[in-house]
Amino acid sequence: MTTRREVLGAFGGAGSALLGSFLCGRAAAAETGAAMAPMPTNAPAVPWPYVKLDPQAVAERAYKGFLSGHCMYGSFYGIIGELAEKKGAPYDNFPFAMMKIGAGGMADWASLCGALNGPALAISLLSSDPKPLVDELFNWYQAAELPDYHPQQKPRVEITTKSVSNSVLCHVSVTRWCEKADVKAFSLDRDERCAWLTASCAKKTVELLNAQADGVFKAAYPIPKEVQECRSCHDKGGKLENTRGKMECTTCHTTLGPKHPTVKGKDL
Repeated sequence: MTTRREVLGAFGGAGSALLGSFLCGRAAAAETGAAMAPMPTNAPAVPWPYVKLDPQAVAERAYKGFLSGHCMYGSFYGIIGELAEKKGAPYDNFPFAMMKIGAGGMADWASLCGALNGPALAISLLSSDPKPLVDELFNWYQAAELPDYHPQQKPRVEITTKSVSNSVLCHVSVTRWCEKADVKAFSLDRDERCAWLTASCAKKTVELLNAQADGVFKAAYPIPKEVQECRSCHDKGGKLENTRGKMECTTCHTTLGPKHPTVKGKDL
């Protein structure tokens, strides 16, 4: 009979650290205030040691990673792969291939952008205070004109269009860029754009991790005021308290009816 230790061992120490701590421990503890789930005895505790990285080197590694494993793989590998080269174990034992499932917003479901999903996991693995960094990364992604990175190697095609997603969803991000660039979603242009975007997100993540390591991190992209207005009614403690979230609301919720309160001075 296969034991629990043998099953965990099949993932390797690095895989079990992420799965055991992040999925079972950190998420549950954040919601309930409960103690972290016990770690497998053969897994290093999180956060793993972090040394400051060169954002440019990480971005280029992420770009190349996208070409072999797409967005979530590339963005995670850009960060953790760079640490593996600098520090060795436990980073060089991580089963990076598991991140390939995140392509296309997780198995092509076009949900959370893989270029954010990979860095969020990396932040949780490396930071003792991950939520402020994830908030900053996601708010930046929604508001910035992206991609803002050009690969050092010759790209498959030059990308000249940038767009503001106003969302962290792959579906919205891709659609808005494709409409502005006037290209198809399954074109080489869009694929190359997402490679550049993956590099942008990995680079931004390392800049945030470096700032936190230096004790100088300060959020520059707070949750937008209109989102806070929506949350005041719909989120925890609000009159309705019937949902949760921090992403841009009015990107998708555009026809809420005449009885709905105003946001930014207009009826939705």
